[in-house]
This record gives sequence, structure tokens and C-alpha cells, in this order.
Amino acid sequence: MATSVFNRRWAAVLLEALTRHGVRHVCIAPGSRSTPLTLAAAANAQFICHTHFDERGLGHLALGLAKASGEPVAVIVTSGTAVANLYPAMIEAGLTGERLVLLTADRPPELIDCGANQAIRQQGIFASHARQTLDLPRPTPDIPARWLVSAIDSAMAGLDYGALHVNCPFAEPLYGDDEGGDDPWSQALGDWWQSGAPWLRETPRNTVPVMKQPDWFLWRQKRGVVVAGRMTAEEGVRVARWAQELGWPLLGDVLSQTGQPLSCADLWLARDDARDTLAQAQIVVQFGNSLTGKRLLQWQAACAPQEYWLIDPLDGRRDPAHHAGRRLVARVADWLETHPAQPRAGWAPELTELAARTRQCTQTYLASRFGEAQAAQRLPVLLPDNGQLFVGNSLIVRLIDAFAQLPAGYPVYSNRGASGIDGLISTLAGVQRATAKPTLAIVGDLSALYDLNALALLRHVSAPTVLIVVNNNGGAIFSMLPTPAAERERFYLMPQNVEFRHAAAMFSLGYACPQSWDELEQSVAQAWGRTGTTLIELQVPPAEGAETLQTLLKKVNTL
Repeated sequence: MATSVFNRRWAAVLLEALTRHGVRHVCIAPGSRSTPLTLAAAANAQFICHTHFDERGLGHLALGLAKASGEPVAVIVTSGTAVANLYPAMIEAGLTGERLVLLTADRPPELIDCGANQAIRQQGIFASHARQTLDLPRPTPDIPARWLVSAIDSAMAGLDYGALHVNCPFAEPLYGDDEGGDDPWSQALGDWWQSGAPWLRETPRNTVPVMKQPDWFLWRQKRGVVVAGRMTAEEGVRVARWAQELGWPLLGDVLSQTGQPLSCADLWLARDDARDTLAQAQIVVQFGNSLTGKRLLQWQAACAPQEYWLIDPLDGRRDPAHHAGRRLVARVADWLETHPAQPRAGWAPELTELAARTRQCTQTYLASRFGEAQAAQRLPVLLPDNGQLFVGNSLIVRLIDAFAQLPAGYPVYSNRGASGIDGLISTLAGVQRATAKPTLAIVGDLSALYDLNALALLRHVSAPTVLIVVNNNGGAIFSMLPTPAAERERFYLMPQNVEFRHAAAMFSLGYACPQSWDELEQSVAQAWGRTGTTLIELQVPPAEGAETLQTLLKKVNTL
């Protein structure tokens, strides 16, 4: 059998094995060495294939698909620096729990370290950031197909989260027609082709049952505080109900999807009386990690209850403050099922009243101030029915966390693992494609510039999509930090003096640049009424958002 033909057969078996583990989406970048993988994916009717010309954006597209679907997503790239461009997305997946399968084409061993074109050392390239690695040999009929499928099955069984890196060397020729005919090598798998099941059924390594805490019936009668970090929409609703039944205050992050019953916590947590009240808690139970608010993080680091429990499905400590207590690896919903609440009256009603006063103060102050802060505070008004929200990083996510109260159970997505600004628009595109829901996204101007070519991905959306770009002319978050004044603008803020009208036109997207809240609301409403993507640019004063946050912190402290 010709080398080009056998390369295709090998790749076809590999890709088919992935379908047995729930892989439906495959993200593909152009390249020659990856041809066997690309053509095998295209020929498999079980796959939905996505393409992008930028491997860094492609990795984030896969990340968004995995984030919103909850399924593993495969990525196919060619050899060389194309592989290295997947690094940011796979790092993020390792921190936030998505599953990626990175299929990287490679030169065969005889072309490595000898000056061959586009040949780099790809084995082990992702070091400790890859959850699983599998270095395949050069395709050869001497290795039985059952070895290949069982190797994939074993690696996928160990992929509880993060990335599996499968390095796939292919020798030339890469091109040639597969004229069919007998294929004893792949036919040796027999009924496997029709079964739909893995060849090797290996027990997943993340199937540890939830261990009920034997003293929970005692702790649930004490004064507790619930901290809600990143979790799913369904989990957020359940955690909020659970905390309410217990009568425990709930401090909900912007990504908690709990409805943040004690809203604007990042403002009122700066008050001494609020911290004094919370200090009476005997136990703190945290669900999820990746907290956003600065004051919440400061309180979390300083609190010293008798017990601190952290429940999250990902392993590792996940607590940068290193509290004494219990680190419980479990899915939030499973843990709640095993640890029911005992209905009790709330023990800190003054926090409910303080949160309400803070929210009213914030609304009053921002009522006539159009800009980044007002948009963050009123963001819930713009959300589409039966839709979802994607939030960028840097200043905007902090303003939303501090000023807004998002609806309970409304899906919110972001890249708050490594908290980078790379690949945000690409991730948004993946989230939208995975769910086919109307989607509102909001990012900063530098974030948008960093991933500008991902606007090409937003030309292909299955429901109305709105991307709000807050253009405060640079990295305004650095104005909140004690950066040296003389170097701040050149080395930190980096104003670019651009507008995004031309970017929208370049990629044939709708565009609006509202100058008031009424215009913004009208622009968003019109966008929900048409197909495709609308880019809405908010041109705001550079320091407005950061200065508003500081002003409201002072106002709330004197309520």
C-alpha cells in the first residue's frame, strides 16, 4: 500500500477512535503535513469541522467549543510553530477544566534536528501543561490497528480535564488518491467499526465517588458563609438555593451564575462593619475558584474561620490563601446532593440591607454617566432572551463584578484561568457555535486588537451575536495600579488611537458607535433583530471606568 494511502488509513482509525469518546467538533488549520488528519476528519460524517487560518485563534475556538458544550474538542494543526501557537489555549484549558485533544502533525524522526524545513522538536513541547501526552510512531502496517485504538482509548480515559497532546509524524508522500480496495490492517478491527464503542473500555480516572463529610450535620447548624466562584449555570442556581435555605450569606463572583444575591460585594466588602460581620462566621464553604473582585480576594485571604472548605471538580489546592480546612474534589451538583441544607433563619441580615443600599448608591451615581462603568452596571438590561454572555478580562470584568447583578442561572463564560487577553474573540466564537444561542460579548480594546483576525470567525454565527468593544484607548486597568507615572502611558497603558469601524467593515460585520445609553440600548435591540454579528464600539474616556470604581468605593464606605 502506498505511503500516502496508509497515512490516510492510520489517521482515519485515529479520528474514528476519538468519536467513541464524545469528540464531535474538530478545529482545523491549513497545512500540508497535517493532510492525512485533515482529510480523515473531513471524511468522517460524525464530525463538525471548523477552520481558521490562525492556530492561536484556532486553539481558543476549540476552547470555547469545549467550554460551552462540555465535550472534548479536537484540534488539527501542521508541524512547526503552528504547534507552539496552541500553547495559550491549552494552558487555559488546564486551569479551567475544558478538554482539548491536540493532534499535531510532525515530520518523521529522520527529518528532526537536521535542518529540514518546518521541523522542530515537538515531543514534549507542552511540558507540564499537557494533562496527557501520546507520541505516535510513524504510521506503518507493522503496528496493528488495535494498538493505535487502545492507545487513544487509554489516553482519553485519563483526560479528566486539560489537554491531550497526540504528536503524529507522517512521512511523505502525503498526497495520492485512495482507490479503496482491501485494507487488512484496518479491517482487523472487525465489528469495532459498527459498534460505536471504544476498543478498550478503561475506567475513567475521575470517577471517585463524593465522600460525605460525617460532621456536616453539625456544621450546617453553625454560622457559615458561602463563596461562589466559577461554575455552571445549573450549579449556580442550586448553590444560591442551598445557601438561602441555610441562611448563610452568599458572596457570588461574576462567573458564579448564582444571581449574586448580595450584589456589589466588591464595593461593600471594603467596609469595616461588613468584614466584622463576616468574621463571625464559623465556617466558609467555597464552590469553584477563580475569584475576580479585589476586595473579595482580600477578604478571602484574611478570613480565619474554624473551617474552610473548598469544593471544585478540578484537583489541586485551588486556594491561593492556603486556608486550614478541607479540599474536596467533587462536582458541585454531586456534593450538594450529598450535603443537603437544613433550613434556618439568616444570621447576617445587615449584609442584605448593606448590599441593597450599595446597589442603590451605584445606580444613582451612574444614572446619567454614560461610559464604561454605566455599561457594566446596566449590562443585564442588554442580555438577549434565552441567550448567553461572554465577558472579557482586564478592567471590564472587574467593573461588571463590582457594579452589576447578573440573572441567576444565566450562562456566563470567560477565560478567567490564566486571565489572559489573548484569544478572547476566538473563544467567544467557539461558545456561540457550540450552543447556537444569541450571544452578547464585551471586551476591551487591547483584547480586541490582540485577537482582531478572529472577527473572521464571527462572520459565521448561527444566532444574532453582539460584540461590545470598550475603547478606552489602552490598558486602563494599569491606571489603577501604582505604576510609575513617567512610564505609565508608554509601557503600560499603550494607547493605540484606533477605532473599530474599519475592522467591522473589513470582516463585513454590522457596526454601531453609540454616544449615549439610549443609543447603546437601541443599537443592541436592533442587533438582536437581525442575523449575523454586530460590533458595537463604546468610545469612552481612558480613565473613566477606573476613576468611577475608586469614587464609588469611597461613597459606599460612607453610607
